[in-house]
Amino acid sequence: MQLTRIFLVVFLSISGALPGMSQSSFKIAKLKYGGGGDWYSNKTSLPNLIKFCNSQLKMNIFPEEDIVEVGSTDIFQYPFVHMTGHGNVVFTDSEARNLRNYLLAGGFLHIDDNYGLDPFIRREMKKVFPELSFVELPYDHPVYRQKFIFKEGLPKIHQHDEKPPQGFGLLYEGRLICYYSFESDLGNGWEDQSVYNDPESVRLQALQMGANLLSYCTTVY
Repeated sequence: MQLTRIFLVVFLSISGALPGMSQSSFKIAKLKYGGGGDWYSNKTSLPNLIKFCNSQLKMNIFPEEDIVEVGSTDIFQYPFVHMTGHGNVVFTDSEARNLRNYLLAGGFLHIDDNYGLDPFIRREMKKVFPELSFVELPYDHPVYRQKFIFKEGLPKIHQHDEKPPQGFGLLYEGRLICYYSFESDLGNGWEDQSVYNDPESVRLQALQMGANLLSYCTTVY
């Protein structure tokens, strides 16, 4: 869509001008939010995902993620923003407007329920898009059909409540602007192997699904 193209052109021109970064590189960010929830969870997850994407997808992502606040205009510098946590989330009205503007301008938000986030994020995203609701994406959605094929949708990484994993989306005029991974815990799967001692096959599924998300949001749909 045209808005997405405009966002990425502006973004790439900004990030290429940042000191210490090559002209073709870009950054992704973790979202810092209020309410007391642990937005800072999974310290090693995004660096590992970045390393995997640079290796497997030949992306040129800066090796460390940035931290960006919901209400900051800096959010417009990132094509991909990751959000995680276990507890409460609160967006102020101005933060909700800023996040809405970011997503409408072509940005992409990945919300990863680290267990316990669900009731809070559903409430707060209604502030951002009162007219939209999360819908479960079909297994043939392009987000599951990038370099890595997930014929049964979102993979299960951690068990928690023994429920099946579900991938939800917010769709605006047909464009997926926010992907919400529920009962999967992708971010835990991206962590260093020593953190949870997950089998490498499970970690690989998590990294591949994360790579699909980054591939999707940086490819204009």
